[in-house]
Amino acid sequence: MNDSQSDSQSEMNLLDSVTKTYVTSDSPQDRLIKTLAVRAFSPFIHPGGSALEFGCCDGFMTSLLAPLVSSLEVVDGSQVFIDMAKERVPSKVEFTYSLFEEYEPARTFDYIFATFVLEHVNDAVGLLKKAGSLLSEKGLLFVVVPNARALSRQLARHMGLLDSLYALTPNDINHGHRRVYDRTLLNLDMDRAGLVQVSQGGLLLKLLADFQMDKMIETGILGDPQLEGLYKMGLEYPDLAGSLFSVCRNKAS
Repeated sequence: MNDSQSDSQSEMNLLDSVTKTYVTSDSPQDRLIKTLAVRAFSPFIHPGGSALEFGCCDGFMTSLLAPLVSSLEVVDGSQVFIDMAKERVPSKVEFTYSLFEEYEPARTFDYIFATFVLEHVNDAVGLLKKAGSLLSEKGLLFVVVPNARALSRQLARHMGLLDSLYALTPNDINHGHRRVYDRTLLNLDMDRAGLVQVSQGGLLLKLLADFQMDKMIETGILGDPQLEGLYKMGLEYPDLAGSLFSVCRNKAS
């Protein structure tokens, strides 16, 4: 096995280890954020388009995207995630077991989705460039990343739980995160990759830590009216939202 093959195998081993802790179907907050992401993306998605999803996790996001497009291909470096996703999506969805960096499709796509992906990969700008190269002439790239400046992280810093808003928390490390984004850092990576943003914003103003948000949703402390309000406040105050989204196209388009 050469160095490149060894690096690829190490990365796949890392991805498989993450599957033990990164299953969003157990988290009402994660399900909500992905549902809200699709809600924010939907105005830009027209029937009949072809789509590619980088990373499927347990397939929850994939199940939301599949009805919106005529064809959906998914690439993931974890066979465990692929097997989980296949159980909850239509048979028309195609899956490819590959690292993103090594994926070489024979076509371009009208829509590419990279939700909660950039914080995981070794070379985020490189992946964004690859995504741009796989877009059709008028194609759009949809990105979601966790937000370093989320209200919950700012609270944790003032509580002495975080030395920096950009520090990797134990939860970040557990999920295989390599970096933390704010809007400026995300915009810089988009620009470096030759992309221009069509739309951007925040998803769900995040009050407290993940486990606390899950508990409040599960017990009804945060009901539909409150969650709708937090969604709208995330759009109004993106720097305090739990996640950031961006809709991009190639600069030359």
